[in-house]
Amino acid sequence: MECDKWGTLQKQEEVRLSGPLKSVKVTAGTSKPLKDVGKQNEHDRISTGDGETDRVLGGGIVRGSLVLLSGEPGIGKSTLVAAIAGSIKETVLYVSGEESPTQLAARFARLGKSVDSVRVLDPLPIETLVATIEKEAPALVVVDSVQTLSSSQLDSTAGSPTLVRYATSLLLDLAKRTNISVLLVGQVTKDGSIAGPKTLEHLVDAVVNLEGDPVHAYRMLRASKNRFGATDEIGVFEMKQEGLVAVPNPSERFLAERSNTPGSVIAAMVEGSRVFLVEVQALVEKSSYGTPVRRASGFDQGRLQMLIAILSKRAGLKLGEMDVYINVIGGMKLTEPGADLAVCAAINGAFKNTVDEAATVYMGEVGLGGEVRSVPMIEKRLVEIARLGLPRAAVPAKSRGKSKGLEIVKVGNVKEF
Repeated sequence: MECDKWGTLQKQEEVRLSGPLKSVKVTAGTSKPLKDVGKQNEHDRISTGDGETDRVLGGGIVRGSLVLLSGEPGIGKSTLVAAIAGSIKETVLYVSGEESPTQLAARFARLGKSVDSVRVLDPLPIETLVATIEKEAPALVVVDSVQTLSSSQLDSTAGSPTLVRYATSLLLDLAKRTNISVLLVGQVTKDGSIAGPKTLEHLVDAVVNLEGDPVHAYRMLRASKNRFGATDEIGVFEMKQEGLVAVPNPSERFLAERSNTPGSVIAAMVEGSRVFLVEVQALVEKSSYGTPVRRASGFDQGRLQMLIAILSKRAGLKLGEMDVYINVIGGMKLTEPGADLAVCAAINGAFKNTVDEAATVYMGEVGLGGEVRSVPMIEKRLVEIARLGLPRAAVPAKSRGKSKGLEIVKVGNVKEF
């Protein structure tokens, strides 16, 4: 079969065992009734010492679990795991493959974290590493990073998909047998996926991603997989000299420098149980080329194209020869459909060069007919808007919700702009 794509061939290494295979006599196992198995106490967790990280993990690191922390180089993964290791009162074994023990000690000193309960181990072959961990029996093992692990049994280079999968399998087996928690640090490729085989994500109990633009100070921590909790929570941090500092009130930070200019509106987005108010900016300008440019930072490019088509067809905005740019301030990403109305309002304001008389927060999903549909947790969004002292909220026409001291404007279709 042919895939009809260029550049899809990948080099696969031939994996060889260092010794010959031996004949092993296998004894059949015995099953047991599930009703006789005691229920695992999922609340037996290790607190990371930070409320934002604990929220994303569902309350902390579950004992005996394997957690994968991924992110781009330089985003702050090592800073985050060092802060976790320095905040836990129980014994932590830190396997440092990226930094020397001297560099690691300097990082802990810079973060102001205690090293009393932290022990350092060189990145030994994974087989020796597993035996050492089982012997010392710490509460938490930090492996920074999984791509630096080697093996004495597999003839494969460090970081190869086969070796990464093999090492992770051994660590998973160790965690389940000994009830020792393991925190893996993994790099991501240039397209944003976790380096190594996709099966790596299937092996671990939780996948936590540290996201953000390195040029911005804010970082977002979110779980894409969690066997012991929800995957829709988000933690917000600010990168400072003393490391990643939790931001208790992100909405105020995101709106602190906002000015009421054409194309600038406020969106109310929901991540898990939290409401965030973020500024959405739009710029509409006559195209200098034959093909108009559509660019989005923090918003899906394909959805932007769809909203532009809806505004052109349903709201009468002549955007066919216009360049359209969308930017979400602070490095946030608008992923829920409830941000559609805010993006449309920003484009409308930038195209007509108009501003709202009063600061207005927009929420609502836009259909292909231009209709504005309801979004969940309307009342919670309105409460957050009122708490920050904003005067007005634009909501879908059929939604129900109100908040004291807040003007509610109902929008049924984008042609009402």
